[in-house]
Amino acid sequence: MAVLGYAIVTTPTVTRDDVLAARARVGPRVRRTPVLELEHGTFGVPGRLALKLELLQHTGSFKVRGAFNAMLASVVPAAGVIAASGGNFGLAVAFAARELGHRAEIFVPETSPPVKARRIRDQGAHVRIVPGYYDEALEASRQRASETGAVELHAFDQREVVAGQGTLAAELAEQVPDAETVLVAVGGGGLIAGVAAWYSGDARVIGIEPERCPTMTEALRAGGPVQVDVGGYAADSLGARRAGVIAHGICSRHVDRVVVVPDHAIRRAQEVLWEGVRVLAEPGGAAALAGLLSGAYRPEPGERVVVLACGANTDPGSLADAPSPGSLAEPTSAR
Repeated sequence: MAVLGYAIVTTPTVTRDDVLAARARVGPRVRRTPVLELEHGTFGVPGRLALKLELLQHTGSFKVRGAFNAMLASVVPAAGVIAASGGNFGLAVAFAARELGHRAEIFVPETSPPVKARRIRDQGAHVRIVPGYYDEALEASRQRASETGAVELHAFDQREVVAGQGTLAAELAEQVPDAETVLVAVGGGGLIAGVAAWYSGDARVIGIEPERCPTMTEALRAGGPVQVDVGGYAADSLGARRAGVIAHGICSRHVDRVVVVPDHAIRRAQEVLWEGVRVLAEPGGAAALAGLLSGAYRPEPGERVVVLACGANTDPGSLADAPSPGSLAEPTSAR
């Protein structure tokens, strides 16, 4: 809570009760995704490792959980819903809107892979491509929402969205009740906020960010969300320039730490997931595992670790065709 002059401003938050309400609301509309228990020493990790395969969720990512919850908790007018997204949230909103019979309009930054915009269109949503990264798309979507009266859905800084993402953790707690540590990729922070809101200290929550998208790292250092430059290999899904206010508040209280990993570690994590367990993850979906493989987080021997594999929206040929991260050119849109 902050005091500005005579006004008291309270930072919104999400609690375990909010997550439980979201879980009751979305019910069978989302999949209960599996957990893959790995043999001791898999990937050279000393802990007892499991993968939560949320990339098998509808639309290939966790974000459909928040999209459904936000819509079901709102009165949606004929103008429908509107959102900005690097791809995964837009795809989730398009899917949920179609299932619930709502119109959807999605603003996608031009830096997102074309496959994501195509899949959003395939769900029946209207897609608008915006130059730049997520923040430019967000600004354009807000202007459009003010013109049409559509319900605006935020990809990571909305209580209903964060609570919906937290249903993943509620499910995981049933599947791996002895989890000691949960590793979560961080972009704007909606997923890690939902996970940490559920666990609230009952398990160690570790955030993993690309070193070229250090959004939450800088927010925690500064004591609040700040603007950062973003770019690199995983920027299409983890490239928010500013952490969510809700996520920062929850991470400040319930996240053990946030660490950063280089692009080449994320690329390697994608390769390891495919080569080792035949799981195809997009860069953002493999970032949490990169935290382990790079040594950014080192579990104790026997530590019960769960890694969230949270997104699969990539071209299946990308691992064979893409250049190594070390050879990738500097982004032209990180402004």
